[in-house]
Amino acid sequence: MKTRNKLLTLLTLSTGAATTTAIINQYIKYSAVSKNLLMNPEAHCYKWRLGNIHYVKYGKGKPILLIHDLMPEFSGYQWNDFISILKEKYSVYVIDLLGCGRSEKPNITYTNYLYVQLLTDFIRSEIGHRTDIIASGASASFSIMACSLTPELFDRLLFINPDSILSNSLIPGKRAKLFKFILDTPIVGTLLYNIAVSKKSLEERFSQDYFNNPYSVKVDLIDWCYESAHLGESPKSVYASVQCNYTKCNIVNALKKIDNSIYLIGGEYIDFIKERFDEYKKYNPAIEYAIVPHTKLIPQLEAPDQVLKIVDMFLS
Repeated sequence: MKTRNKLLTLLTLSTGAATTTAIINQYIKYSAVSKNLLMNPEAHCYKWRLGNIHYVKYGKGKPILLIHDLMPEFSGYQWNDFISILKEKYSVYVIDLLGCGRSEKPNITYTNYLYVQLLTDFIRSEIGHRTDIIASGASASFSIMACSLTPELFDRLLFINPDSILSNSLIPGKRAKLFKFILDTPIVGTLLYNIAVSKKSLEERFSQDYFNNPYSVKVDLIDWCYESAHLGESPKSVYASVQCNYTKCNIVNALKKIDNSIYLIGGEYIDFIKERFDEYKKYNPAIEYAIVPHTKLIPQLEAPDQVLKIVDMFLS
């Protein structure tokens, strides 16, 4: 009888803790999106087979597609400083990737090939012309893969701080699969995700990893990222897939195959950035690159004027 009572007590406490955690998770989500900062009345919707894709289009001329880094806190907002300049010469398309920003966020495993398909389908359906690409961070890898598979859709390629060749080659291991299993659980996994994308965590990432100068990180930038990371059905799903290497892909053969103009832009204070770019050149000697002084992972936000000068030079 005592053992039975202990088990009932433990079950009651566990159920109560789970209920409390679920309520906390719901409150975090509600408060994070309550400001509605990312609403854009000029937005378009591409009804893709795995979910609706949010994008905006500005200007007239040769098409150029801007692709944000593949993390749940990022969206097309990452390119706001670029739009007003580029739209004077180009038809500028700015996309929120599936699982990110204002696009749908289905509870699925996100892979590199999923984004290859999204990119090629989007260009065919919504742009309809050979397109220049500017992609940031991890999004460079699936842009390279898509270009190698359907070169007729792509023109010039510019990548900002793309992942290293080695990083792109990582695959999900046993620990990664276990971690993803935990993240996929509805209560504990959501709590872990909320901790990972809390305002404090985002502030630390921006001040330590994303920006070289932590004092240039604006409060509204954190608010934008915080909202982006909590919008939608299952924002944690893309986070789990990225963290566990499901979005990685060996790009070496694709890099060798591509005959397009490729330009790389790097932040000066990214460790071994020149060595990383030289490795890209090893597989495609035609690649050129530039380093943006006093920046880190996201120079397009930290020093947009400097990056725009390089972009204009490359596209001219």
